[in-house]
Amino acid sequence: MRGRALQHRGMRALLHDPAAPHGLRLAAAPEPAPAASEAVVEVHATSLNFGELTFMAERRAPGHVGGNDAAGVVVVAAPDGSGPAAGTRVVGFAGVGAWAERVAVATDQLAELPGSVDAGAAAALPAAATTALRSLRGLGGIVGRRVLITGASGGVGRFAVQLAARAGAHVVAAVGRPERGAGLRELGAHEVVVGLDEVAPVFGVLDHVGGPLLAQAFGLLERDGLLQSIGVASREPTVLDFEAQRVRVSGTRIEAFGVGTHPFGADLADLVALLRAGELDPQIGWRGAWERVHEAAGALRERRLTGKAVLDVAGASR
Repeated sequence: MRGRALQHRGMRALLHDPAAPHGLRLAAAPEPAPAASEAVVEVHATSLNFGELTFMAERRAPGHVGGNDAAGVVVVAAPDGSGPAAGTRVVGFAGVGAWAERVAVATDQLAELPGSVDAGAAAALPAAATTALRSLRGLGGIVGRRVLITGASGGVGRFAVQLAARAGAHVVAAVGRPERGAGLRELGAHEVVVGLDEVAPVFGVLDHVGGPLLAQAFGLLERDGLLQSIGVASREPTVLDFEAQRVRVSGTRIEAFGVGTHPFGADLADLVALLRAGELDPQIGWRGAWERVHEAAGALRERRLTGKAVLDVAGASR
């Protein structure tokens, strides 16, 4: 099927509809139109990310099909001959359009998926686990060093705890409520804290919360320490007293984290290998049919689930 156009038989997708619960409506959508270096993937599972829901509500027009994460099977290989052949199981970072029965994905954003790896588990990886991996790399060498992860109960946070512990860091996992810390020690956290008042100085911070908590976390950095600002779940601005920080210790830095433009394929292949070996837990806190998306979105937005929300896409041939 390499290079062949997909037959237009119609498909369903989760469309942005401001009038629908959580802005999502399952309805008919146009088939993907792949570029030369894109494969069409039949989506078996996708996932919801907190930032996607917020971004869509604030910045997308009605009818937009969101979604970064897709796991399934290639049904049309890329016309330019790159990437996997039709029939190959894959997981990929679509960037947009993954909340659909089919999506076009650049071949360098795909990784092959062994038959032993569940599509739902793989669908948890692209946006969240790659963000965790790349933000940790940004801290530099962390073996034996204290790393604070705020918002550690979320999808990115739980991957970051596992990957930081695996890299040899002393992991401090911060959560908003005691119950949200459940399972974090089993994932590798050495300390699980509610708030930062009793936290000792740290070498690095991965902050997913923003607002006043980011300012407090910045004040915990050791000399030459680095804070990666990854998200702003608090939806609050941050006010920093740099003069107080200079008096306390010098050389500390804040970086606005971005996943960058480097393709996800190689990182996804590494993450899939860890998943296959049982060395990475996808931490799926909610999973169900995509017809139940409003239930999943509500739980995610209201902080009633920990880890990832995964949707099984109906209508795909298995």
